[in-house]
Amino acid sequence: MYTPRLHPDTIEEIKQRADIYDVISEYVVLRRRGKDFVGLCPFHDEKSPSFTVSPTKQMYYCFGCQAGGNGIKFLMDLHKRSFAEVVLDLARRYQVPVQTLEPEQRQELQRQLSEQSQLYEILASTAQFYQHALRQSQGQIALEYLQQKRRLQDETIVQFNLGYAPAAWETLYRYLVEDKRYPVQLVEKAGLIKPRKESSGYYDVFRDRLMIPIHDVMGRVIGFGGRTLGDEQPKYLNSPETELFNKGKTLFALHQAKAGISQMDQAVVVEGYFDAIALHAAGIKNVVASLGTALSIDQVRILLRYTDSKQLILNFDADKAGNIAAERAIGEIAELAYKGEVQLKILNLPDGKDADEYLYTHTSADYQQLLANAPLWLNWQIQQIVKDRDLKQATDFQQVSQQLVKLLKNISNVDTLNYYVSYCAEILALGDARLVPLRVENLLTQVAPQNNIRGIARSQYKPTPELPAQTNTKTPTTSEKSLLEQAEALLLRIYLHCPEHRQTINDALEERDLQFSLSHHRFLWRQILELASESLEDDLISRVQDRCLQFPEEMALVSHLFQLNERSKKEILRTPQVVQATTACMERVLREKRYRHFLELWEQTDPQTEPQRWQSYYQAFYAEKLRLQELDKQRQFSLTDLL
Repeated sequence: MYTPRLHPDTIEEIKQRADIYDVISEYVVLRRRGKDFVGLCPFHDEKSPSFTVSPTKQMYYCFGCQAGGNGIKFLMDLHKRSFAEVVLDLARRYQVPVQTLEPEQRQELQRQLSEQSQLYEILASTAQFYQHALRQSQGQIALEYLQQKRRLQDETIVQFNLGYAPAAWETLYRYLVEDKRYPVQLVEKAGLIKPRKESSGYYDVFRDRLMIPIHDVMGRVIGFGGRTLGDEQPKYLNSPETELFNKGKTLFALHQAKAGISQMDQAVVVEGYFDAIALHAAGIKNVVASLGTALSIDQVRILLRYTDSKQLILNFDADKAGNIAAERAIGEIAELAYKGEVQLKILNLPDGKDADEYLYTHTSADYQQLLANAPLWLNWQIQQIVKDRDLKQATDFQQVSQQLVKLLKNISNVDTLNYYVSYCAEILALGDARLVPLRVENLLTQVAPQNNIRGIARSQYKPTPELPAQTNTKTPTTSEKSLLEQAEALLLRIYLHCPEHRQTINDALEERDLQFSLSHHRFLWRQILELASESLEDDLISRVQDRCLQFPEEMALVSHLFQLNERSKKEILRTPQVVQATTACMERVLREKRYRHFLELWEQTDPQTEPQRWQSYYQAFYAEKLRLQELDKQRQFSLTDLL
């Protein structure tokens, strides 16, 4: 539904009517403490209440996680919904007339809101009707199926509002249209009845089926899944697409699972309704089901709202059908996984079982251990490629290699690519470490022949050449080298062509304790310093050129610095600022290495056993981080514009 811009008067009236205690007390158990109320924060896991609600200020605040705001903000954060969606829901609840900034849109909006409200009411009444029918004699077979075949307790049946659709053709139609007096057009719009083709009248969409209500994230019924109790096909029948129900944007049990997903920082997606229900009944609360379709990007983005680490686990059977289901469920989200935007894992349950069957013979703890050990999607894909193959056979080896190359070509992140090239090379080396570098080279030749990527990956297997003894600078990475190449070259060009700024450069390098990192620049700087010590700076360029002629290979790399074209003349116009920017770039590369080094040491140190060392590393990497921020400000002189 299109939501026009709401009038400020409407928003203000909703704020006045929607008392914050009434809004929050539906989700949090609040106890009075003085003038305010306190409870356990719904936004983070805690045992002692730090969440306060102030009726006088109409505000809430958590001293644990610093969440705070008014009632509208609370509902937005809790349900991950937009401002307009929350305001319209509150308007319906508190019967506030909705005004828009464009008066001509007001009537159409009111009509849509009224129709939506009736559709929600019709679907809620239908869910109650099915639940009632389950407890009648006609629903006895369905109830026995739930209790005996699915081993569900009554509390779980009630929790998920499970029901039964009677076998007759017009039972629901008569109840909703004739008894409850709902408009037949709206009952049809809700996806519950269809018009007869050969005669007048309507018939029920769901007949003689076990009924599973599908809810939106707010817990409102928006559709149904019906399971046949006989041989009728399809085995599972979902509601048709309606104004409220969009299969590609809906996940079964999300309204029950969203809190668990946030607390566990992980979302688990299973294939079937009863897999999700069984896991929830076993106390595993971060589980949703995908409604039998390929998992869409929209569904994934909805799930990722509730997990900071963006961790998503797909749980399907370990048999061939389960693997096909996993591939189908991945669908269009593969691109997100390749880019690293979602931490996608695959869980195949042993013995070809689904989650519901697995729990018949295993505990909740067993399942949670399987979740903890679930491989990343790319690892799972590689396992599927290698599975049942004999890599000692030439045909299998060739086919596996080709499939691995095809998989690796999809990885866009260089670090991830390096890791999986190494991983695949070790598989293809069959345990012979001497073959690993060769396998890396072969894979890279097919996957990423560009020199920059190949160089990075090769560096894991070839030792970095040692630098001259007079410097301790480490070989920079590709991205760092690009920055250093430009910054150091510009600084050397200024030194050669602007004698009045040579002392400034010397002072800047000494103050920052910097040296040139790239070997050809280091070579040129050494020649400059030796000639400068002989007090021959007046003719520095020609004398340095003469000395460099003795080293043709190094000269070829720096000869362009002795000349000035129109662009390079412009580059050195603002020399003092350029010196600052270039030296800041050079220092930043060194500081970045130090930052990563101390951060790695800090992450590897146990604060419980080595608290002083842990604190020392923390202070060191934090100091480097602050310095990096300062250097970034110095670089904002737009060195990139000059380069």
